[in-house]
Amino acid sequence: MLTRILSIDYGSKKVGLAISDPLRIIAKPLKTIANVSFNSLMDELNNIILEYSIDEFVIGFPLTLKNTYSEQTHKVEEFINNVKDELSIKITIVDERLSSIEAKKSLIFQGIKTGHNKKDVDMTAAAILLQSYLDNIEK
Repeated sequence: MLTRILSIDYGSKKVGLAISDPLRIIAKPLKTIANVSFNSLMDELNNIILEYSIDEFVIGFPLTLKNTYSEQTHKVEEFINNVKDELSIKITIVDERLSSIEAKKSLIFQGIKTGHNKKDVDMTAAAILLQSYLDNIEK
C-alpha cells in the first residue's frame, strides 16, 4: 500500500497542513486548522493519518535568520516532543525559514489576496516545506 507524507506548519493559533501524493512527488495544500488545544489537534491528525494513509510527518522548524531559537521555535519543539510521546510515526524536522514569505509571494502571484486569507498562507507554507523535502529525498 502506498503511503503519504503530511507536512505541518505549526502555529500557536493555526496549523497549516499539506500532503504528498502517494508516489511522494507532489505536495499540495490540505487545510488549515485552528489550534484550540493539543488534544483536538491530535484528534485531527489521527483522522488524517487514517484517511490518507500517512506514515511520516514533516514539521517545519522556525529558526531565526541568525540560526537561533525564538519563542515560536520553543513552542514547535514542545509540539514535536508531545507528538513523539503520542504517536509512533516518523517525524522529519525541516528548516522553515522564509516559507511563509514564499507562500505569500506564491499566493499573490496567483492573484489571491493574503491579508484576509491567512489560512491559505499557512497551508501553502506547509506545501512549500513539503515540496522542498520531496524534491530532496531519495526515491
